Amino acid sequence: MIYLDAGATTLEKPASVRRAVEKAVRTMSSPGRGSYPASHLAEETAFSCRTEAAELFGVSSPERVVFTENATHGLNIAIKSLVKPGDRVVISGYEHNAVTRPLCAIPRVERVIVDTPLFCPEQAVEEFQRAIGQGADVVICNHVSNVFGYRQPLEEIACLCREAGVPLIVDASQSAGVVPLHLEQLGAAFIAMPGHKGLYGPQGTGLLLCNCECNRPLMEGGTGSVSRQQTMPEELPDRLEAGTHNMPGIAGLLEGIRFVRSVGVEEIARHERCLARYAAQKLQELPGIRLWLAEKETEQTGVLSFVVEGRDCQELGELLAQRGVAVRAGLHCAPLAHRTAGTLETGTVRLSPSAFNTRNQIDQFVAELSDIIRENVRF
Repeated sequence: MIYLDAGATTLEKPASVRRAVEKAVRTMSSPGRGSYPASHLAEETAFSCRTEAAELFGVSSPERVVFTENATHGLNIAIKSLVKPGDRVVISGYEHNAVTRPLCAIPRVERVIVDTPLFCPEQAVEEFQRAIGQGADVVICNHVSNVFGYRQPLEEIACLCREAGVPLIVDASQSAGVVPLHLEQLGAAFIAMPGHKGLYGPQGTGLLLCNCECNRPLMEGGTGSVSRQQTMPEELPDRLEAGTHNMPGIAGLLEGIRFVRSVGVEEIARHERCLARYAAQKLQELPGIRLWLAEKETEQTGVLSFVVEGRDCQELGELLAQRGVAVRAGLHCAPLAHRTAGTLETGTVRLSPSAFNTRNQIDQFVAELSDIIRENVRF
């Protein structure tokens, strides 16, 4: 299989990730729950993962790195920690359902959507400045669009938030491990990210980077600390980590982060971007193709969306799957992004390579798509 859906999950992982998961299943119990070796090893592994993440993402202390099940889990904690009923929340026009649905679940929240065109960062900054200036309780913005790979001007938006004294929540689902990200420099209140995408960890893992004293637990329960107390501990990370940890996942995530740090975030980004640009060049040779491609390479990651005139995107995705090519087709759980870009009615086909994909695989993908288009293959 040619796997080009790293924007959903990186399927091919470093071998060290698999080995770490297998070892954890055999050797680790729960951290902080015992004085025996299996518990100590789990505690050491969890702390090492927090430490590596803190160093990679510019977090002041490992305790401010909270383990979550995925980015959606982290975003729910962040949003429900900061957003109150009746608040005015400014969001970009490219947010995922992981942001929009939690906001819809909070009564009377006014959502102000900055729906500027794709690959127009200067206009986005101007519109965010206008929206924040009219009053905002919280700003939420993804770093990179999961549909179009559009790298939003996060540094400038964060500066506007700092100047206005408005807390910022960042969805780094498509940028963690692919684009440099520094919590302290941004001054964001929270940054949420998955472990199973650009960090090459297992599914069921994620991180929430906390730079905010308002941390509202989504769940209450055992933490292995202050057990006599019937409210959740005040200290991080225990306050936000109720119940047994996913130690196989955390052990794998630790090795995924080490892989990213050893290769280098910028090198991974360069590789993925080069593959996407190469794919765009090849796709433009086919009839009826429409691409969403930034003129400046720095404004887009390796995520590339396209449509074929007169063809249903999901049908194309299924036909490619039958030929051994994995891409994502449809609305990508981000109808707001498609509405902003004008693709809500059609969706798009999205390819998103990882550090392990090659040019040869891109050539094979384009050849299969070309056959489908030229031979007018249908179900």
